[in-house]
Amino acid sequence: MPAKIVLKYYKMIQVNLPVFEGPLDLLLHLIKQNKIDIYDIPIALITKQYLEYLELMKELDLEIASEFLVMAATLIYIKSKMLLPVQEPEEEDPRKELVEKLIEYQNFKEASKILKERYEVWSLAFSRSTSKQEEFLLEELNIFDLLQALKKILDKPQPRIYVPKETIKVEEKIEQILNLLRFKKSIDFYELFKYNSSKLEIIVTFLALLELIKLRIAIAYQEKPFGKILINLEERNENRNYL
Repeated sequence: MPAKIVLKYYKMIQVNLPVFEGPLDLLLHLIKQNKIDIYDIPIALITKQYLEYLELMKELDLEIASEFLVMAATLIYIKSKMLLPVQEPEEEDPRKELVEKLIEYQNFKEASKILKERYEVWSLAFSRSTSKQEEFLLEELNIFDLLQALKKILDKPQPRIYVPKETIKVEEKIEQILNLLRFKKSIDFYELFKYNSSKLEIIVTFLALLELIKLRIAIAYQEKPFGKILINLEERNENRNYL
């Protein structure tokens, strides 16, 4: 489902970002992040973290689809139900329907991933070198993984620096990221954000990265689950000019 980013801080520049992940993806991300048993979800914790992600998406001016808000209401409802005393010993767990949906969706995603990996392996076997095959051992990240990393940066105390009123352009940040990627084969996600960057510059840099990922010019990977985030430039785009 497409989402629109409106950069109201600098002359209403717009970046269109298709966000294919939905509320179930976010819940699965939180379950994985917290190493939670999907059959025994701590609903209070997950609801709190889910709402924090929605707030961050609002701060980035990501247009939140109605499905995310419906899920937020569902989580709050389940949380309220679980706070009530159990009336009957055999009363159904209010989380049951949500868990069933998550398991069904997770199975579908895993099946889809297997089919995609098979296609990529066969494609590589006939058209690319062996060194490129190793790249598929890396786990490609979704938008929630990147939002989690961004949240860690924004949660740090921001330096008190003067921010001039002139425009901060997404296009300039895109070019800066591309130049860095052309110079280095792979860069750490946090390398993109300077220590003394203002909150505005951090957000613009993040949006520029999302635009590059959307266009498949850059790809975000992890070497292993919960490992450092790497940003790679697609080989076919090494000499491409974005602007």
